[in-house]
Amino acid sequence: MSTYLADGAEDLVVEGRSARFTYRRLGPRGGVPLVLLNRFRGTIDWWDPEFVDRLADGHDVIMFDNVGIGYTTGEPRDSVEEFADGAVDFVEALGLSQVDLLGWSLGGVVAQHVALRRPELVRRFVVAGSGSGMTPDMPEMASRVLEIMAKPDADEDDLLYLFYPETDAARAAGAEHLAKVSKRLAAGGPAVSEIAANRQLEAIGKAWSVPWEQVRANLETIEQPVLYANGMHDVMVPAQASYLAVEHLDSAVLVLYSDAGHAFLFQHAKAFARQVADFLAD
Repeated sequence: MSTYLADGAEDLVVEGRSARFTYRRLGPRGGVPLVLLNRFRGTIDWWDPEFVDRLADGHDVIMFDNVGIGYTTGEPRDSVEEFADGAVDFVEALGLSQVDLLGWSLGGVVAQHVALRRPELVRRFVVAGSGSGMTPDMPEMASRVLEIMAKPDADEDDLLYLFYPETDAARAAGAEHLAKVSKRLAAGGPAVSEIAANRQLEAIGKAWSVPWEQVRANLETIEQPVLYANGMHDVMVPAQASYLAVEHLDSAVLVLYSDAGHAFLFQHAKAFARQVADFLAD
């Protein structure tokens, strides 16, 4: 198996107002850092090391656990607004005056709320495998998705179903991703507690219960350039949500991967990291 710089990144800590944050940092310093915001039940150990390495090839990349998640202390939050406040607390604790954001899944919703609540702090941001809230005619999540999300011990088959289409090529890419994150996971770092996971679920439920009129109004107030991206076979957040969001953003790019699902960013790590780099460089 390949060796990745992300696997050797040391755990760093910084004291914020709300928590003692744990983070990792890779890539050249200087310019505007790129801060990664993670998915439901994800800790910094779950970021695909190849994807992180490719992002960090030309960027100062920072990944962290939000308040009450994984390695970070504090009381777990139960709304995306509170997760956004936690992200702001972390960025300010590092003394950063401006950042770019890349949010995957739940992290994508949080990224948008950071941009809404503290627009001067965010230069550009990426919303990956995520949405802005419930959109018109969005289908409900399949019962199997909801069942897996509620499980504290989802197995490999569960994760492959959530993140990758049921094709041989996609399943192979998913198995490769799980193998790549296994080195960090084998070290025995903290998982997301059930209390924290339940509060994340509450946050998701609240975000998806906001009326479309309010979701649309929020989108129309965002002035930063946004890159929206998704897989066409996402069983968690349909690609339709990305398309409708982009219609109401002032400056946005939409990228869809036809053969991928929720974890398209790992299935196509090289291509998407290049897409992110080009977007951030514009």
